Amino acid sequence: MRYRVVIGFGVALGLAVAVGAGGAAAEDGVKQAAVDGSKTGLRVPRFVSLKSDKVNVRRGPSTDQSIVWVFSRAGLPVEVIAESENWRRVRDSEGADGWVFHSLLSGRRTVLVSPWSKGEGSVTLHSSRSTGARPVAQLQSGVLGDVMSCDGEWCELSVEGYSGYAEQDKLWGVYRGEEVK
Repeated sequence: MRYRVVIGFGVALGLAVAVGAGGAAAEDGVKQAAVDGSKTGLRVPRFVSLKSDKVNVRRGPSTDQSIVWVFSRAGLPVEVIAESENWRRVRDSEGADGWVFHSLLSGRRTVLVSPWSKGEGSVTLHSSRSTGARPVAQLQSGVLGDVMSCDGEWCELSVEGYSGYAEQDKLWGVYRGEEVK
C-alpha cells in the first residue's frame, strides 16, 4: 500500500510540473495533428470505443501534457477527430475533446442512445427495421449498446441481453447515413 501512495504522489508531482510547462506545447501538438491528418490511413473523423474503465484524456498528445479528465466507462463511443503519432484526439457525446493514447481505443462499434435527451424519453428497440415492428425494449437516454450492423437508416443493436433495431438518427456513435457491416 505504501508503494502505491509513493507512486501516486510522484505522479501528482510530475503532473504539477508538466501543467506549468505544457500550455504552449499543447497548442503546438493540436496544430501539428491538424496538419498531419490521419497517421493510420484510417478515415478521420471516425467512431471507436474505449477499451478500459479508466482512460486518461490529456490536453495534448503526450504524457507530458496534463490530464484534463478521465473516462470511466469501458465501451463508451468516442469520435476520433485527429491523429498524432500514437495519440488520438477524441470527442465525446457532449462535445468535449482531448487526447488519448491509441492503445486505449478499440475499433469495436458501440452507440449511446440519444444522449442529447438527458434522460427524457426513450427510443424503441424494434424486432425489425420498421417503426411498425413489434417493440423489443424501450431504451432510455444514455444506454450503451453494441452495434451489430447499420444500413444508413437503422442499426441492429445488442443491448443488455436484448437484440433489435433502432433508428440510426437516434444514436450517437454512428454517422447519419453510415453503413456498418
